[in-house]
Amino acid sequence: MCPNFEDIARTVLLLGQLAVYADMDGADLDFVEAVGPSLAVSLSEPPPGIFPSGPDPDGGPIHPGENP
Repeated sequence: MCPNFEDIARTVLLLGQLAVYADMDGADLDFVEAVGPSLAVSLSEPPPGIFPSGPDPDGGPIHPGENP
C-alpha cells in the first residue's frame, strides 16, 4: 500500500465534497474556484503502471508537450 494513501484518499474525498457543495444553491463559487485547483494539484503523480501508457485509445485531446 502507498505510504501516503490516507492523504490521497482524504484529498479525493475533499474534492468530491467540494463538487457536491458547488452544486448546492448559494454555494460560494469563488471559494470553490480557489480551493478546487489547490486540492487537485496537491495529489501526487500515480505510480507507474496505474494508467496505460501511450496515446488515448479513444482519441482524447493532445496535451502540451505531446506530438500529434
